[in-house]
Amino acid sequence: MSEVHTQESVATKTIDNGPKKSLNLHPVITRLLESRGLDEEAIREFLSWDLLEMPDITSMLDTTKASERIIKAIVNGEKIGIYGDYDVDGTTSCALFHHFFEMLDTTVSLIQPSRFVEGYGLHPSSIDKAQEMGIEVLVTVDCGISNNEAAEYAKLRGLDLIITDHHKDARESMPDAYAIVNPNRRDEPEDSKLTVLAGVGVAFAICWEIKKILEAKGEKVPSLYPLLQWVAVGTVCDMANLTPLNLKLVRHGLKQMHETKYPGIRKFFTNEERLAKFVPSEKLGFNIGPLINSKGRLDHPEMALECLIAKDNDRAHECYSHLEISNRERKIITSEVFKSASEQVLQTMDGEEHLLTMVYDKEWHEGVIGIVASRLVETYKAPAIVFTDSEQEGIIKASARSAGELDLFSLLKAQEHLFIKFGGHKAAAGLSMPKENLAQLRQALTDNLKTVPSIERTVQDYYDLEILPNEINPRLLKELEMLEPFGMGNQKPLFRVKGLKLASFDILKELHVRWNFSYNDSFYKGISFNYVDKFGVKSPDDLFSASQMDEELYVYCQLGINRYRGNEYIQLMVNRIETE
Repeated sequence: MSEVHTQESVATKTIDNGPKKSLNLHPVITRLLESRGLDEEAIREFLSWDLLEMPDITSMLDTTKASERIIKAIVNGEKIGIYGDYDVDGTTSCALFHHFFEMLDTTVSLIQPSRFVEGYGLHPSSIDKAQEMGIEVLVTVDCGISNNEAAEYAKLRGLDLIITDHHKDARESMPDAYAIVNPNRRDEPEDSKLTVLAGVGVAFAICWEIKKILEAKGEKVPSLYPLLQWVAVGTVCDMANLTPLNLKLVRHGLKQMHETKYPGIRKFFTNEERLAKFVPSEKLGFNIGPLINSKGRLDHPEMALECLIAKDNDRAHECYSHLEISNRERKIITSEVFKSASEQVLQTMDGEEHLLTMVYDKEWHEGVIGIVASRLVETYKAPAIVFTDSEQEGIIKASARSAGELDLFSLLKAQEHLFIKFGGHKAAAGLSMPKENLAQLRQALTDNLKTVPSIERTVQDYYDLEILPNEINPRLLKELEMLEPFGMGNQKPLFRVKGLKLASFDILKELHVRWNFSYNDSFYKGISFNYVDKFGVKSPDDLFSASQMDEELYVYCQLGINRYRGNEYIQLMVNRIETE
């Protein structure tokens, strides 16, 4: 990655500025990282920005074969198609390829399926559509590893199919495609560090290999460094594991976003956010990602992709407006489905241990069942599977989300004989099956979960570290930003703050709570979103009464900086509050 390295001049961004100097971290940061099992060497690796320290992402099987075929298509004037999934990972992968091929003065056709027409993955009908468009080489992104029938059909029709994916290779055999680039294909090394790549990371690897091949032939190719912005969005939003490899890729992508040249990214940021020059990963996970996903959840994802590849601000603004409307509608639908699903869960609770949240309603909107499954996991601390009707009579489909360290993919794969379609990874999966199998699946999963230790299959009420209020200061907040990006495998720290008094609180929009805490002569602001309807937490009134009676409070919170109209203040993002 030497060319990307030169973009940074000195890509090592750890605060020590030298391998032998003391890290000199805030005491809370040191205790936090040590509590996560990191020694000094591991801390240095964790904080490193050095792209030269990355494993070779182009070493995946078939990467060179796929890249050479794409180059041949460019030279011969063959039409290239990019076929991407309709989620954020697939959409950013399509955008990345679009902008990469523009660098090569090559036009590619972009295809995305509809969740409600074709459904997830590559289908024989997708091959027909590609050939109707004159496409001779079709490259999938973020899908394809389980679509053996479509690959066979493509070969029969004389279409060269290149599959790039990162999902588990779970069929009896791999698809018979021209090339398969997937760090999780069965014959990749078991100890590969590339298995954590999101689909967009795999797409970037293809671009990188093409660049290397072309430059070896004496051709000039522009820097790929700006493309890391797409890698950052797709990686964080797809909840890829943030190992040092992904941390480096995402950090360099985030670094560029406040001054991005892509109109489709710039539209997601306010002027104030751009002036801040620091882009937290939460901006991706809780704002950009949901907006991109919203179109694919409710109808066709085309407008989201159009936004990301927009050539000017006017077109980006037009597309972004559609995303805002879709996202508002998506929030309303999600709230209604979650409320209905929660009612089902509460009706089935009988005092026994809650092993599995498994709910079904034919009226639920399939575009939001994944979000609802995630919220059910957060609420009821157990793995969740949310079913609704598919377009086919008698067939239901589901989104599943894991809890704790449970390998949900393996748990479900053991029942694969009940499914028509199935795919996913350790933390999330999707499936479809005959409705008549519902009871059998519930019983089998429940029986299997009983054999798994509770700590491995439930969301634990944990915290990273106990701190005192006087340890919360601007230096701590600044160094917490150095730990970014936060996400899967690098969760944003949850602190237990001891010693705060609850001075007052306000209910906002009948749902959120604004807290005002005191400690000696200092005051601290806090906020809890969706707290009023939260399951199993103490009411603000009870907490206020307890605090007035001098009961000690333990405030479980994350720390952040609230930036508003040029002002900044430390804010406690309160998860829950407990009394002694």
